[in-house]
Amino acid sequence: MIPRLLLALLIFAIPSLAAEKRIAVFVGLCDNATQGIVKVGAKIGDGDKPDDNLYWGCSDGLKSFFKASRRWKLEKRETETGDEKILERLTFRHVSNKAILVAEAWRGSKLKECYVASEKAMLSGENQLVAFIGHNVLMDTAIDAPAAKAAGKTDAIVLCCASDRYFRNRLTTAGLRPVLLTTQLMYPGSFILHDALEPWLAGKDPQALRAAAGAAYARNQKIKLSAATGVFAPKLP
Repeated sequence: MIPRLLLALLIFAIPSLAAEKRIAVFVGLCDNATQGIVKVGAKIGDGDKPDDNLYWGCSDGLKSFFKASRRWKLEKRETETGDEKILERLTFRHVSNKAILVAEAWRGSKLKECYVASEKAMLSGENQLVAFIGHNVLMDTAIDAPAAKAAGKTDAIVLCCASDRYFRNRLTTAGLRPVLLTTQLMYPGSFILHDALEPWLAGKDPQALRAAAGAAYARNQKIKLSAATGVFAPKLP
């Protein structure tokens, strides 16, 4: 065993060991059959097939976008997750070695379970940031707000339509800090999360995340920056 003093010196000497953050991402696959969404193409709207899904395997989906990124490196891929609701799990490491990101693709018909799992991860205190990506499940079904309080200081990102109106109160009441929410109908492509993570890793405030998300959305949707930034909720006083 490494003596405690030596371990402390090692951590001090190698900042990446002390600074590494854990990010958990829960992606509810797009599913024409079970979600109250505007229908998309049958191939990208099949919630049982992650490789072709709008939110996972398509070019803006988490798997494809993060695999193509120069900021993140894929370390592990699991298709046998031990849970029939979770179709794939990917582990990425940031090039700075300051963060590990674990993303799960949840079967589209299990969207409620996906969100509940994401909220449980938020409350656990085991992650510094937890993100949910997909359709706004609270538009389709009621989910009881968590009774427990967060076990640690955890930031939350919810990328779905109008998440500020539906999720802010339940998250803040549970002791979580929402750092990126949305104000209107929108497309939750993973380019948003990807670009917002850079200022988050740099320790910047939610306004910086909003600016990064707005710039990414403007490029992807080919709209004005002001309109794109308005998709994301401003920081509350």
